[in-house]
Amino acid sequence: MIASVRGDVLSVGLDHAVIEVGGVGMAVYATPATLGGLRRGSEANLATSLIVREDSLTLYGFADAQARDLFTLLQTASGVGPRLALAALAVLDPAQLRDALSQGDIGALTRVPGIGKKNAERLTLELRDKVAALSVQPGVDPAWATTEAGAAPGGAVVDTAGIRSEVSEALVGLGFSAKQAEQSVNAVLAENGGETDTSTVLRKALAGLGPK
Repeated sequence: MIASVRGDVLSVGLDHAVIEVGGVGMAVYATPATLGGLRRGSEANLATSLIVREDSLTLYGFADAQARDLFTLLQTASGVGPRLALAALAVLDPAQLRDALSQGDIGALTRVPGIGKKNAERLTLELRDKVAALSVQPGVDPAWATTEAGAAPGGAVVDTAGIRSEVSEALVGLGFSAKQAEQSVNAVLAENGGETDTSTVLRKALAGLGPK
């Protein structure tokens, strides 16, 4: 298992970053919040989980070991795969997700695309005791620890149509409906005058779709 990666950030996309490790560029899929802390040319240190399938090897990255452990824990529940587990951590930060599972907060869990009321109830039943047993594990620095204070992730200002298309596609990829994605992106663009980078729009749109 690849438990962590450390190296220079070669590029940052809407759903993954490429990190150079020992001369090899590794594609690491992560939440918008984690990706937002990375900057091209800086060094990143991510806790990781390698998912092995018959036809693929997919590496997922997290700002710390606690988030990775939650990602792994979620997949022990019935019907939860890596895509849904990552979506849960994209909508709810690790502390919110732990609280929702341990306290049976069905409302918070059902904000995750792909988790309905029955699924949320099952998750709390299956994981309540397990999530309480997760201990705080120091040692893995946040992904953005080596970036400059206040630095934004790489990316240039693009046209509004391009932002809308790219961010909507990323949100649909996380499981939100096309209508939800469009409404959330439009709200963010209207608030920011239509001029900002795609990573910023994605994080703000996702925040608008998350817990209130």
